[in-house]
Amino acid sequence: MTVPIDKADFVDLLERAAWSFADEDWEWFLKGLSPPVQRRIFEEFFHWQAHGGQSEPPGEPRLWFLRAGRGFGKTMAGAHWVLDRARENPGARIALVGGTVDEVRKVMIEGPGGLVEQARSGEPVLWNPTQGIVRFHSGAEAHVYSARTAERLRGPEHDFAWCDELGKWKTGEAAWDNLQMGLRRGRRPRLIVTTTPRPTALVRRVLALAGTVETTGRTADNRHSAEAFRDWAAETYGGTRLGRQELDGELFEEVEGALWTRDMIEKARQRGALPGWKRIVVGVDPPVKADGDACGIVVCALGEDDVAYVLADCTVAGERPEGWARVVVRAAEAWGADRVVAEGNQGGDMVESVLRSIGSSLPVRLVFAQGSKSARAEPVAARFETGRAKLAGCFPELEDELAGLTYGGGYQGPGRSPDRADAMVHAMTELVRPRAEPRIRAL
Repeated sequence: MTVPIDKADFVDLLERAAWSFADEDWEWFLKGLSPPVQRRIFEEFFHWQAHGGQSEPPGEPRLWFLRAGRGFGKTMAGAHWVLDRARENPGARIALVGGTVDEVRKVMIEGPGGLVEQARSGEPVLWNPTQGIVRFHSGAEAHVYSARTAERLRGPEHDFAWCDELGKWKTGEAAWDNLQMGLRRGRRPRLIVTTTPRPTALVRRVLALAGTVETTGRTADNRHSAEAFRDWAAETYGGTRLGRQELDGELFEEVEGALWTRDMIEKARQRGALPGWKRIVVGVDPPVKADGDACGIVVCALGEDDVAYVLADCTVAGERPEGWARVVVRAAEAWGADRVVAEGNQGGDMVESVLRSIGSSLPVRLVFAQGSKSARAEPVAARFETGRAKLAGCFPELEDELAGLTYGGGYQGPGRSPDRADAMVHAMTELVRPRAEPRIRAL
């Protein structure tokens, strides 16, 4: 007697088998199966090999927002979501909306991750480019729309919708509103948004909507993509704003009145050879509490080209004074620093004494901050803006804090306080501070 296998059990069995076999054993195993079983396995491929944010969140949310980096598999996730809805809802009407009609055709329908390629062999998808209609085996239909022609979405009703690359939609507000007005057909209208993140007004608005459920993912999460591509992308763009946005799927909010804009930070990144150093300083922003808070530790140098560079961010959190003091000393020794400059407002002489207690002979200069953090940072920000200060690498946590400092004394970045940014400001201020020239006294 043959016992039918439940779909969930079948998918679980496939997943366990795939991870248990070596590649050559897996191929041998597949060849030994009957053609119908082979076909069933490959057509269930997405459901048992989907990674992370490719799977729809539980609860059938009205709006699933899939924000991920390039090559993560957003298109395939969107295509399978639509195919599943069409299979479950014969006669359903589905909207396919992209930045342009050409993008819908090339990516969402005809692309390798699109509807035509991802359809099951027994459930063919018929695509009529002239009419702009995709017809599914169940009798459901998908209609193509462009965000640039919003009026075409005024009137038609839909059961479901797939919106691709929402962050690229130009004048997309009207298209989005018209789509929502028409998403009223069927028992439970739903939609999916697949996009690489961009901080547009429309993206922010959609994410803030009640009922939106967001999943995220990075390019590196897709183990089915070429390893050479993942390695190249990480080496070329890892840590940069472009890489964090396009590969890691991070959404950057540009803070109004920011001292450091994201564009300014990216332009200040040094990509060529570094000069020799005139001086190297370790900036320290001690934690307010004895332990628990972060201690900002940033190494900066003044180059022979008279440009100040950020060399390293060695910030630590959760350390007692002796712990972060050891990190300061190790950073100074590793980079050959000639001075430590530390804020003395919190603890005053304690900063110098704790460094001395672990055997450091480095000169320590205490600075007593006056005024707001932003006021102290403004002259340093001006150096970045004019090319007289640069980042010798990628420092994501520091860069996020810099982007949160605003004119007028505010801070809208991560954490309670910009510890890394403060340490950097102390170090750079010390580097560019006029130094007294030695005098020769007449005898």
